[in-house]
Amino acid sequence: MVTLLVAIAAVVVFGCLAAALSLRIVKQYESGVVYRLGKVQEPPRGPGLAKLIPVVDRMTKVSRQVMTLSVPGQDCITRDNVSVRVDAVVYFRVVDAVKAAVNVQDYQFAISQLAQTSLRAVIGRAELDDLLSNREKLGAELTEIIDAPSEQPWGVLVERVEVKDVTLPESMKRSMSRQAEAERERRARVISANGEFQASKQLAQAAATMSADPAALQLRLLQTVAEVAAEKNSTLVMPFPVELLRFLERATNHDVHDLRPGLPTPESVDELSTPFNGAGTTRSAL
Repeated sequence: MVTLLVAIAAVVVFGCLAAALSLRIVKQYESGVVYRLGKVQEPPRGPGLAKLIPVVDRMTKVSRQVMTLSVPGQDCITRDNVSVRVDAVVYFRVVDAVKAAVNVQDYQFAISQLAQTSLRAVIGRAELDDLLSNREKLGAELTEIIDAPSEQPWGVLVERVEVKDVTLPESMKRSMSRQAEAERERRARVISANGEFQASKQLAQAAATMSADPAALQLRLLQTVAEVAAEKNSTLVMPFPVELLRFLERATNHDVHDLRPGLPTPESVDELSTPFNGAGTTRSAL
């Protein structure tokens, strides 16, 4: 009786162990690659409860989630001979679990090495301006280069590659700062010159308008005086009208005939004051 009980217990324990070895749980984001006596069984097991033959079958789980791989900083030389250090990020996922498990030993390490070599090659063909301004274009080119040798043989799809950081030498940073400053100064001078040109055209039109009517010029003069006086200055500079100066000049430029009769002229005074016949006597004016 005891021997029978021991046999029954052994059968139960063996059944439990067999059930534990024959059942596997595959998660939603995984695929189970089953090896039966070392040979891959197609297709891979999907999510849920997978049944295996104890001792005969072995299963390897492969994640199908999008994985992020940070590419270490690479010291590169651009096409225009500038030394830079570039960091990148690779986003990829497994699309064929059998190829990822069979054709490559460690697909994550393989993608990392491929990304580093591709990054150095792409940076070597690009110029510094493209590297700083067209990162999306470089990322698309890197994605195509890394995905070409990895999707078909390894079953890995590279979805996106982004250039994360570009480190420049200090001398290059100073040179770029001076270049940017010079460019901004040039643009400021051009804008100032355009403003002066437009202002000169407006002033010329205003001068032509006011020259047609002298009263407009006088009103503008009074307005300028009012604006200066509003500043509460202790000294007020009053511009003298040019027309008034011309009027005074015409009034003072008289001929000799304009003088009243009987008044001595400057010429007659000079004649009366000169000596007569060298005798030392002078004529007096009556």
